[in-house]
Amino acid sequence: MGWLEASNWQLHVSLIVLLSMHMKAASLFSMLIKSTGELSPVSRESNGESTVPAPTQKPMWCRCNRHCRADSVNSTCRTDGYCFTTVEDEESGGHTIASGCLHFEGLDIQCRDMLIIHERRTLSIACCRDKDFCNENLHPALPSLRNSDCVEGDIGHRALLISVIVCNILLVLLIIFWYFRHKRQATRPHYCIGVEQDETYFAPGETLKDSTQWSQSTGSGSSFPMVEITIARQIEMVKQTGKGRYGEVWMGKWREEKVAVKVFFATEEASWLKETEIYETVLLRHENILGFIAADIKCTGTLTELYLITDYHEHGSLYDYLKSTPLDPKAMLNLAYSSASGLCHLHMEIFGTQVKPAIAHRDLKSKNILVKKDGTCCIADLGLAVKWFSDKNGVDVPPKKLVGTKRYMAPEVLDKRLNRNHFQSYLMADMYSFGLILWEVARRCVSEGIVDKYQLPYHDLLPTDPSCKDMWEIVCRKKLRPALPSRWRSDECLRQMEKLMTECWAHDPASRLTALRVKKTLAKMMESRDITI
Repeated sequence: MGWLEASNWQLHVSLIVLLSMHMKAASLFSMLIKSTGELSPVSRESNGESTVPAPTQKPMWCRCNRHCRADSVNSTCRTDGYCFTTVEDEESGGHTIASGCLHFEGLDIQCRDMLIIHERRTLSIACCRDKDFCNENLHPALPSLRNSDCVEGDIGHRALLISVIVCNILLVLLIIFWYFRHKRQATRPHYCIGVEQDETYFAPGETLKDSTQWSQSTGSGSSFPMVEITIARQIEMVKQTGKGRYGEVWMGKWREEKVAVKVFFATEEASWLKETEIYETVLLRHENILGFIAADIKCTGTLTELYLITDYHEHGSLYDYLKSTPLDPKAMLNLAYSSASGLCHLHMEIFGTQVKPAIAHRDLKSKNILVKKDGTCCIADLGLAVKWFSDKNGVDVPPKKLVGTKRYMAPEVLDKRLNRNHFQSYLMADMYSFGLILWEVARRCVSEGIVDKYQLPYHDLLPTDPSCKDMWEIVCRKKLRPALPSRWRSDECLRQMEKLMTECWAHDPASRLTALRVKKTLAKMMESRDITI
């Protein structure tokens, strides 16, 4: 792994900057320690204290207090130097005034500097030699500025010390992070051999579809590892094919191979993360569930785009396909069976060395089912889906109960009596929606030379964009369902489809068919007509 490898260059730059900060802080700290050792406790002539002129040798009398010598009499002393008065610290925390005599020898230093006298700290000293007892009138001032300077110096030392410690801690954490990242990448298998760093290795003639099929054979929910890392950088956006509440859908090209790119708005990061998490579920991959390829974040200047890359199906959604394509019984059963097969796999919990949780879609509709080139369907748009593991016996569902498309909402969702703690409730709500989808498909099947125009469920009972109140009035209070054409009763296949859909959209969730029961019923219908599954 190169030191400036593309995937790690930001990490190395950060490491160099932190090392530089650490060395600079240590240097400043050393300089400051040296400089403080050279500073005197008080500044000298800059503080306004004059130098002491050379004294004469004539003895004089001084007052003494707390600094009286053994030969002192009546608090007086005699000296050939100076009389002095000092302000000193008390052990109790206060200040006291003291006075006495200074001998000529060494008095220049004593009168100019703050010294430790008799184990007391002298804060200020004033000297005189004008006359006998001249120190009676001396009043040395407390050096307030000196104290603040000491405090400021202490704060500066502490701040610098803290900054050095923080830099050291960050440096250690960064080194630990870099070590484990390097170790993890070193143990990861390499699929890219002898090609440019930004390219993905494929065997001659191998396509993106082949790589995802390899992933399916391993049982993984996600796609070929190196594809997921690099494909998003190499996609060319060709045309927009749709737009929803979370973002836009584009048809893109990767090495002349078509892919679908769902571009989420930056404000919908939570939806992007949720859908990516569902698609990466172990053992989710199935021929009737939209094939997931990769998820990526692309930053272009100030714009952040969240990509979800999947297989591309040129027929588009089942909604679009039914609007333009009439069906014969075989095509109708292919669409219905493959949709039920995908939903059955989604709902099913699989046990083994790996465990696939049961998943409820929660937004089933004809616009969220795609039609493949061979006339079969695959379930898409898993952004609102929820998982359930039987061993945990819990459903991770956000507080909001009303989710999905209002036109396809089950009665128990509309009147807010869905049991959120019982996962079967979510599966049965999916089955209600699936019953409406079967109705949409059956309407487009030709019988006796007649085919109905495509319509959405409840088209004759509701406005184009119905409210929850509108839906509740029709579905819950009046308990109405989409109208069933009379021509269906004269066609055996459509009559069986009618029975199937009405058992799916029953008002009582417990009376509805499961996805597995619907799949098996449709399989029998296909076998009776010699249609290969």
